Amino acid sequence: MIGLGVDAVDIERFREVLSRTPSLKTRVFTSAELELADTRKDATASLAARFAVREATMKALGVGLGAFDFHDVSVRKTPTGAPELIVSGRAQELAEQLGITQWRVSLSHTHIVAVAVVAAS
Repeated sequence: MIGLGVDAVDIERFREVLSRTPSLKTRVFTSAELELADTRKDATASLAARFAVREATMKALGVGLGAFDFHDVSVRKTPTGAPELIVSGRAQELAEQLGITQWRVSLSHTHIVAVAVVAAS
């Protein structure tokens, strides 16, 4: 293992941030992530988990906010329904510098908190 990151997001706080700054959705999330979230009972919980993925990926890479664009990291569903981390752009360049060739991601949320774990190897 090369890196491991975990992040938790308070869903109600994230809901308030999205309400105050609606443009944040398109600045942070891909259109595919937004479309998937819209199919969920609580789109904000889904987006909070995906925001946590971005933060957890930064931690797995050993970098902070601003090291790569938010759109450089996203999550899609595999045909089996499992989440798959997609890394591109500057995030991919950082991963290559560290020798990272594989990613694992896990997402979960309750009605209070969304959590993501990212492992890089």
